[in-house]
Amino acid sequence: MSVENNAPVGCMEDAVCIQAEKIYDICKDKECLEDLRVYFCEKDQDRVDRATSIKFRRAEIIWVTTDVEQVPFNRGYYSVDICFYFRINIELCHVGRPCYVDGLATYTKKVILYGSEGSAYMFTSEYRGGPDVFEPKSTNLPKAVVEVVDPIALDAKLVDACCDQECRRHDADCEDDKNRIPECICNLFGGELGQFDDRKRVYVTIGIFVIVRLQRSAQLMVPSYDYCIPDKECVSTSANDDDPCSLFEKIQFPYDEFYPPKDCEDNRCGSKGI
Repeated sequence: MSVENNAPVGCMEDAVCIQAEKIYDICKDKECLEDLRVYFCEKDQDRVDRATSIKFRRAEIIWVTTDVEQVPFNRGYYSVDICFYFRINIELCHVGRPCYVDGLATYTKKVILYGSEGSAYMFTSEYRGGPDVFEPKSTNLPKAVVEVVDPIALDAKLVDACCDQECRRHDADCEDDKNRIPECICNLFGGELGQFDDRKRVYVTIGIFVIVRLQRSAQLMVPSYDYCIPDKECVSTSANDDDPCSLFEKIQFPYDEFYPPKDCEDNRCGSKGI
């Protein structure tokens, strides 16, 4: 464990015990998610039904839910069920001017990680509000943390709603996804999603990068150098300073906005072929 400090090496004063979130296991994943069904509210679905072609503009992550359960017969290991919720922005091409709609795509996955063991109950003196309210006891289970960046929009297709056996089997999976959509997510799109008949459907392919880790609260002994005493003064603009030019003078020139970033720092890299 590294400790950032301005004190010279070898000036450790003492060792202290701290409460920290210790990471027991971590994994990363790069996935290409093909043909995710996109759900729309009724108004936007009507626009999709009248579209002749579509263009995938962007995708963004809006929420992730996790559920941690102990793996039977594997002490210390836990399964982490993850559900991703993506906002999909589509450009619809009609006979007239194009329009833009937002829909929802979901994806679920499961990973198994080591999270150690712990069966103690934890109680704290933290005040939650309300007189004489008992705090629910919490077990010392590991906590799942999911880090994800906005997806990469790869492909989108507009297809007619079909009735063959393969489509019905795919629709059954989509029904499970649709039934898991929380109300708070539906409200972001103006109402219920996919709860009506449709003539055309949108499927997208996106790429995601994910990091999943299991961590739990633990007491750790770490070296102590000194308290973190700030040595930088806070710079603020006076309320009476109404001279915009003097404020502008304090802003550094944005060179990075004019020149593309270099592959390596200080030009200390060898020549590369093009």
